[in-house]
Amino acid sequence: MNELKLKQALQQFFLEDIGDRDVTSHLIFPDNLQAEGTFLAKDNGILSGVKVIEEGFRLLDNSIVIELYKKDGDMVQQGDILATIKGPIVQLLTGERVILNLIQRMSGIATMTNKAVTAMDSEHTRVCDTRKTMPGLRMFDKYAVTCGGGYNHRFGLYDGVMIKDNHIAFAGSISKAVAAVKKQLGHMVKVEVETETREQVLEAVEAGADVIMFDNRTPEEVAQFCNLVPQGVITEASGGITIENLSEYGKTGVDYISLGLLTHSVKALDISFNIEVK
Repeated sequence: MNELKLKQALQQFFLEDIGDRDVTSHLIFPDNLQAEGTFLAKDNGILSGVKVIEEGFRLLDNSIVIELYKKDGDMVQQGDILATIKGPIVQLLTGERVILNLIQRMSGIATMTNKAVTAMDSEHTRVCDTRKTMPGLRMFDKYAVTCGGGYNHRFGLYDGVMIKDNHIAFAGSISKAVAAVKKQLGHMVKVEVETETREQVLEAVEAGADVIMFDNRTPEEVAQFCNLVPQGVITEASGGITIENLSEYGKTGVDYISLGLLTHSVKALDISFNIEVK
C-alpha cells in the first residue's frame, strides 16, 4: 500500500470524523493522561490493515508507542492480541473508530478472499477482485484482497482497457472496438474483451485481445472456450460464480476468476479496541 496515499486517505477520514476536536474525550480527560489500548480479535480470520494502525495513530500523535504482534496476511484466532498502543488517552479514543472501521473491513475482505482461494483449490487459476469496491476505499479493499491470497484486477478505468458488451454494441463489433483502441493505445496497456459466445471468443482472438473474459458462462462452457484461446492470451471467467461452485471453475483451466463478492458485500471481521488507564 502506497504510504503517501495511505496518509492522505487517513487524514481525510480523520477530518471527517474528528472535525475540530473530539469534544467528549477532550472535555473528560486531561491531555497528558496516559493509557494503553489493545486490539483484540473476536473472531477467526485473516488480518489486514497493520499499516493503518501504525500510520493512523502516528498521524494523531507521533509520541504514541505501537507494538504489533501480528502481520498482514496472518491467520488470527478469537482472543488473539493483534497490537498494543500506548499514549495519551484522548488520542487513543479519538482515533479508534476510524482505524477499527478500516481494519475490520479490510480483514473481512482478506478473510473472504482466503475462503475463495481455499474453496477453489487450484494450483493454476487465480482469484482476483473487481471494481465493485466502496468509493474512497478502493486502495484499502484491493490491498486486503492480496492479504487473503488473491490478486488485483485493474484499479480503475485508467490502467487497463476492458471492452464490455455496451462498448461492443455501440462500436459495431469486437473487431471494430479493439481496432479503435489499438490505433491509439500505447504498448504498455493490455486490452481485455468480454465475451459470451464461441463466435465472440474467436473474434476477440483474431482481433488481438490480450485478455479474454468469459462472462456468465457455465464451467463446461468456460473449459470449452479456454481451448479456443492460444497460449499467450490470458483468460478470465466472471459472473454467476459463487463460493459454492468455485471449485468447478477452478478445474476449467481458466487463468483468472474475478469475484465482486470479495469486496461489495463483505462481512467485517470482529475486532475490538480496549483501553486501560496507566
